[in-house]
Parts: sequence; structure tokens; C-alpha cells
Amino acid sequence: MKTLKRMIRHLATTTAAGRRAFPAATLQAIQAAIAEGETRHRAEVRLIVEPALSMQAALNGTSARERALELFAHYRIWDTEENCGVLVYINLADHKVEIVADRAIGRLISAREWQAICRTMTRGFAHGAFHDSVLAALDQMHALLQTHFPDDGSRSNQLSDRPIVL
Repeated sequence: MKTLKRMIRHLATTTAAGRRAFPAATLQAIQAAIAEGETRHRAEVRLIVEPALSMQAALNGTSARERALELFAHYRIWDTEENCGVLVYINLADHKVEIVADRAIGRLISAREWQAICRTMTRGFAHGAFHDSVLAALDQMHALLQTHFPDDGSRSNQLSDRPIVL
């Protein structure tokens, strides 16, 4: 029964739903927030929104965490000079947010701290506040990264700041 409900959610959550939740103005604001935040620390942040999993992935029980790890590898977010890539993955159908951090960042920031950032988004999403909650979460993330991985003047932008909507 749980699998059937999940399949229906993934079938019903279309690309159009992704565009409604993340219109062009929101994507531009996210890109600007990532670019601005990265001036304060050495981490590289990517944000990926996926309205729904493929039917095969949903049927196989692929979790949001598993999918985030796949995308982290696929988009080579791990491929930064200081092993400082961070992926923010949003799955609209499952109402899940996952953060995957590369080794250098993962050693410094606890799961509890990442979960607080995810909660900022999911609480806002529950009220339809996609724009404001993502920007608030990115601000939290940048402050955390600035504390643990401050800019030392050596930084170059190694990953695009443009959010991806699959």
C-alpha cells in the first residue's frame, strides 16, 4: 500500500509542478544566493530539484538519500580541488530534502547541522513557501560553511551556481 501511494505521488508530480514551485525568478534568486554565499567560504554548492523519480526508481524503493548520492556522483560535485562540494537535493514528490557533502566538509559539519537546514526548507515547503525557505536555508548553510570552511582568498568557482531542475 505504501509503495502504491508513493508511485501515485511520483506519477502525479510532473515537471510542471516543479516549474510552479521553482519558477524562473526563484531559480535566479537561488543562483544569486549561491554565488553570493560562495564569496564567504571555500565550499562549492549545487542545488538540484527533482519533481519526481522515474517509475522504475520509485518502484525499486530508491530513497531520496540514494538519489542524492547518485546525482552527487553524476554531476561530479565531488570533483573539487579541496573536496568541498555540497549538494542540496530536493525531491518534490517525496517532500524530502537531502544534503550530501564531500569529505572535507563532511568532517567538519555534523548531520544534526545539515538536518536543521533541511528542516528550514521542508517546513517552508509544507506551506508552499519554496522561494523564501530555500533562500533562508541557503543563508543558514553559507553561515555554517563560513564558520567551518572560511574563504582564504584562494577560492575559484569550480561548479556552476545555476540550480538544476530535472
